[in-house]
Amino acid sequence: MIQVTHAAIQEMSRLQSKQAVSPTVNVRFGVAPGGCETVHYTLSFNASTTDDDQVVLIGPLQLVIAKAHQAYLTDVTIDYSEDLMGGGFRFHNPQAQSTCGCGNSFSIDSPDLDDASISP
Repeated sequence: MIQVTHAAIQEMSRLQSKQAVSPTVNVRFGVAPGGCETVHYTLSFNASTTDDDQVVLIGPLQLVIAKAHQAYLTDVTIDYSEDLMGGGFRFHNPQAQSTCGCGNSFSIDSPDLDDASISP
């Protein structure tokens, strides 16, 4: 189960209102090939869903995750924090074998996961 902290929910809601995105538009959470490690996290606003998506209601948000990405995101916690360098989303993934310094890219050593199935 994916967890989203109160701070992350507030920031996603703020971004929706700032970008004039409808509050009913989904927040799509996923992974894409690349980054310093094997894959990196993605967050975007998206109005559509498919039969291959899981929709999770988290507070006022609908978080959408493609089935192909779910194995990479099991038990991830999405947080938002600010520091001297600015604010950003932080991802805590207990499955990650290694992560890059920025925390947005990670790798999982699992024979069950096919990185080719997560095309952007």
